[in-house]
Amino acid sequence: MRPALLSASLAALVAGATLSGAPAQAQADFRSCLAGLKSKAAAKGISGETFDSATASLQPDMKVLELQGNQPEFKTPIWDYLAMLVDDERVQDGRAGMQRWGSALAAAESRYGVERHIIAGVWGVESNFGKDLGGRPLVQSLTTLVCYSDRRRDFYLGELMATLKIIENGDIDPAKLTGSWAGAFGQTQFMPTTYQRLAVDLDGDGRRDIVDSAPDALGSTANFLRKAGWQQGVPWGFEVRVPAGVTPGGRKAKKPLSSWASSGVTRMDGRPLSGEYGAGLIMPAGRDGPAFLVTKNFDAIFSYNGAESYALAISVLSDRLRGGSGVQAEWPTDDPGLTRAQRRELMALLGRRGYDVGEPDGRIGQKTRDAIKDVETKLGMKATGRPGGRVLEALRRG
Repeated sequence: MRPALLSASLAALVAGATLSGAPAQAQADFRSCLAGLKSKAAAKGISGETFDSATASLQPDMKVLELQGNQPEFKTPIWDYLAMLVDDERVQDGRAGMQRWGSALAAAESRYGVERHIIAGVWGVESNFGKDLGGRPLVQSLTTLVCYSDRRRDFYLGELMATLKIIENGDIDPAKLTGSWAGAFGQTQFMPTTYQRLAVDLDGDGRRDIVDSAPDALGSTANFLRKAGWQQGVPWGFEVRVPAGVTPGGRKAKKPLSSWASSGVTRMDGRPLSGEYGAGLIMPAGRDGPAFLVTKNFDAIFSYNGAESYALAISVLSDRLRGGSGVQAEWPTDDPGLTRAQRRELMALLGRRGYDVGEPDGRIGQKTRDAIKDVETKLGMKATGRPGGRVLEALRRG
């Protein structure tokens, strides 16, 4: 989902983002909004009892409005994004997860025709293989977005109604309906309407439980990708070498591989291109960075989140899980991105210098960015607040 701009009045509300600290007028407006939503829910066949139970004592979570405008897929440099999402730690965890749930992945691959490493790649990027499902209650997040966001209200309203319908039908325990700021939930982070349309019961227990059942989550993801146009037997794409005169047209400008081959494009290892399918050329960091030919299967992954960096992270992670070596060409930066282990180390080093950055868990928040800026200033570096390789090396040197 694309980032939305906040109006001045909403930005002021965001500044007081604690639930109990929401301004009195904002709370009054919220109650009024909820009253209107109850009638909309009734029109969708959702009982008053379900609505009242789901919204009892509900308060707006203004933090979701801030998060709406700061999505990492659109703001983070691609080398930072991939360094964090496709590190050795995630590859090791992913291989362990694939071994544990090998039969479920095999069943999903057989039933829906989607290669198991791609399914696992989505699983790894979306929830770190079921470890990080997100802790924001869906009803709270979605009602806040419906009542206060100045963009995509109809979209969030539809997702809220779908969430209430899930509760009404008893599909998933309401206490388990937690997830991202935008309402995605489960081990592979489905939006509620996507759950209604595409979730499957792969483990055969009679319930479509993408929260507590890894097989259901993996099967549902395979079903999503198949419906998004996945073509069995075709790769997502691959990294390539591109002659200077060849211009990238983006993922939508697909041409036969033979056409790219005639232009001098080759695989990274120098092998010629072969295959009876089309591909588009992308260079996510410009001509000085890595280049990739991507197929319609990359587009299917893209449709999961609508960001090229996201689709590339899943694609590269799937290659690593398969035994590949990841991106080979250098990113055009002298300040490389940090893995999660390196981010934890960075936070620990800042803590030793007396900065209050919280538990060194690798999650970079505003306090950590402010500490990085201060350290950069003291070390004579440009104050960016970015957790990169240069500031880490400087802190290691003491």
